[in-house]
Amino acid sequence: MKAIDNKELEIALETLEKERGIKKEYLIAQIETALITAYKNNYKDSENVKVVMDSITGETHIYSVKEIVEKVENPVLQISKGEAAKINKQLEIGDTVDVELNPRNFGRIAAQTAKQVIIQKLREAERDIVFGEFNERKGEIVSGIVQKADTGVIVLDLGKLEGVMPLKEQIPTEKYKVNDKVKAYVIDVVRGMKGAPQVIISRSAGDFVKKLFEFEIPEIYEGLIEVKSVARDPGNRCKVAVHAQNENIDPVGSCVGQKGVRIQNIINELNGEKIDVIEWNEDPAIFISSALLPAKVMAVDINEEEKSARVIVPDDQLSLAIGKAGQNARLAARLTNWKIDIKSEAQFREMLEEMQENEESIEEKNEE
Repeated sequence: MKAIDNKELEIALETLEKERGIKKEYLIAQIETALITAYKNNYKDSENVKVVMDSITGETHIYSVKEIVEKVENPVLQISKGEAAKINKQLEIGDTVDVELNPRNFGRIAAQTAKQVIIQKLREAERDIVFGEFNERKGEIVSGIVQKADTGVIVLDLGKLEGVMPLKEQIPTEKYKVNDKVKAYVIDVVRGMKGAPQVIISRSAGDFVKKLFEFEIPEIYEGLIEVKSVARDPGNRCKVAVHAQNENIDPVGSCVGQKGVRIQNIINELNGEKIDVIEWNEDPAIFISSALLPAKVMAVDINEEEKSARVIVPDDQLSLAIGKAGQNARLAARLTNWKIDIKSEAQFREMLEEMQENEESIEEKNEE
């Protein structure tokens, strides 16, 4: 029984194997499984059937698999030893035998089914290739054109795939319009509806800023300067800690650039988000002081065990150190990964006086 033109089948199978890496044997097995389903759907048969397809000739044979028994009680699933002997004399009771079926019009059904399976596997192979391609781009920046911007979720046309930017990955101060060209950071690649790859992108991630620094500052790209950490309030402010192993390299100056040109390019990409570039230091007291810039710090008391720090600032620097709605202190804590308690000089003096009074009170009680 002809399933599909043998040349057409051979070309289709070889193309998928060479260009898509799908083994011919695997495809034949998939076609055979699909043909069994097609047979049962079209002939409403309860027989235990199997299909064998020749990958070279395209010929398809369909068999009813029957058990050899002494007395046939179910002719659909059983066959007598005498009938089985006509096919193979060596078969015994308890063995199974393949009885070839020749249902009307099955050749046409087989041809359609084989074609559908090949088309489906070709689509799946293409999806897998694109998935792998974009999966390798995790952690990179991509550019795309906004396709949809009216549902909260932003959809970008990335060429072969769509990039999806959920609300939490968007910069709150930005408004996106259809046909806008947008850069974003690939945070994940997942399987969407019907197995289609979907790229999850972000503009609010700290790593997006880190990658922008790598693009704009050659010393970071070359590994001479390292971005140690990033803390962001997307759309408002960002703190970036940088470090150079070579003492002759000024990491902050290199990132800012002459007249601020380098950092300005990044600020422009982030639509005016303020960026504080801070020099990382292995001494937590120095690092925390730098992280609280532009505020000036008088002293830092470190508690290594609790990974917390008490910071003393001049009275006129307290509001600057804390920042609007606590933003500066919050970003500094996230940047350094230390708990930071900020006190003004006056507050610290009051605290010391109170402690001294308590100690004196305890001493008086002990003397009594």
